[in-house]
Amino acid sequence: MFAPCKLNILSSRAHVGVSLGHLPSNVVYAPVVAPSHSRTSAPTRSHVSKPTQQRHTTRSRMSKLHVSAVASLDRMLRTHQADQLDPSQLRALMARPRIDTSSIFKTVTPIIEKVRTEGDAAVREYTAQFDRVQLQSVCVRIEDLPEPHLSAEVTAAFDTAFRNIKAFHEAQHTPSIEVETMPGVVCRRVSRPIGAVGIYVPGGTAVLPSTTLMLAVPAKIAGCKTIVMATPPRPDGSITPEVVYCARKAGVTHVLKAGGAQAVAAMAWGTASCPKVDKILGPGNQYVTAAKMALQNSEAMVAIDMPAGPSEVLVIADAGANPAHVAADLLSQAEHGQDSQVVLVALPGVDLNAVEAELSKQCDALPRNETARKALKHSYAIRVAGQQEAIEFSNEYAPEHLIVNVEDAESWLPALDNAGSIFLGRWTPESVGDYASGTNHVLPTFGYSRMYSGVSLDSFLKKMTVQNLTYEGLALLGPHVAKMAEIEGLDAHRRAVTMRLGLQ
Repeated sequence: MFAPCKLNILSSRAHVGVSLGHLPSNVVYAPVVAPSHSRTSAPTRSHVSKPTQQRHTTRSRMSKLHVSAVASLDRMLRTHQADQLDPSQLRALMARPRIDTSSIFKTVTPIIEKVRTEGDAAVREYTAQFDRVQLQSVCVRIEDLPEPHLSAEVTAAFDTAFRNIKAFHEAQHTPSIEVETMPGVVCRRVSRPIGAVGIYVPGGTAVLPSTTLMLAVPAKIAGCKTIVMATPPRPDGSITPEVVYCARKAGVTHVLKAGGAQAVAAMAWGTASCPKVDKILGPGNQYVTAAKMALQNSEAMVAIDMPAGPSEVLVIADAGANPAHVAADLLSQAEHGQDSQVVLVALPGVDLNAVEAELSKQCDALPRNETARKALKHSYAIRVAGQQEAIEFSNEYAPEHLIVNVEDAESWLPALDNAGSIFLGRWTPESVGDYASGTNHVLPTFGYSRMYSGVSLDSFLKKMTVQNLTYEGLALLGPHVAKMAEIEGLDAHRRAVTMRLGLQ
């Protein structure tokens, strides 16, 4: 077991927009690229600083880290060596790929407003503009879609995932709490389902029926009466059969045949065919995320699950980790999008040349190899001296996915504080959590695992407190309440108590 160590040098936690000018010596840094759906590309940039003449010192244990590039320019994954880092250098290394949020909000704001005022017509217009699809119907009930015909092998895979996700999320039910805080004063906490929820299932660069299960299964378990699934249509206006199969099985009630900001707006405002929802959950590109964030602060009165950015993984590996497995885990996230980031934290003895060779070989064989290669350009490996430095680095990076591919990985868990989902041991690839182990794959990214949790059963519930007093209970508690109200100058509060007790 390890006691978590606070890093004073990282107290500002600035993960976005760090200047490259403060990076350590002899480093070639990955280019900062625009996200995959951005209309314009940010200029790429590499920076080689002059050799430093003086070592930096810091008070933290992480001051032992120094990032110096030992990789040549043609390596797929840039490698940094532990030696010494000052605060700005660490923040720069941990910074995610930049996103121009101001231009994204400028793009989604008129879309949101047009859907609010024009409803289904606006959704049709934007779907034709962005997806090149002419919709006959915008939102339909699930039973109105044709029954999908899939192979037995495919249905068996989704059925297994469904059972495991259902089992894990059913176990998350917590009983109501009841406490008698003093004689005659009973307090309770009870749960109720959110009435109507919207779930967003991406379908741009990859079809994700697994996301349907991850969101609809806990929504159904929670008891949500209306579950609207938004997903981009195929060119003929239909929905991918695998997505329909999972939606039917998991309890989706309505299908909104649209993606992007227009789909989020339709669920938030409601349209003639799409029910208005109370909360929107699910991953998406930066336009989907921006729409969610804008609408939760609008008159739409809608909540969201969490802010999110591009997908990411941090892999901690020791000398016993199979280089092929390490490379496969890194690529499993790199193939998500060119704005994804993957990080390898290498303990002593890790053969980074072997990992590099596997990365190159496996990447060449991937259908999405171009996407993976672009993601690797702003990803990296860093050597650390031992367990404690690896834990400290991971906790500060706060990854969406954390793979701990080390001997006795279970003993690391008590010290791991910040991650969306953790994968322990040699035989636990991140892919199992993405699909079928039972945990949820809708997770905080971009460092948000520092303060947000992934989607769970609680994401579809709201909690209410209840109190019930007898006369005797009010007689005991009331005078104290009346005195506190008097101190705060709220006389009506005081009188609500004293009038019941026959006091002035």
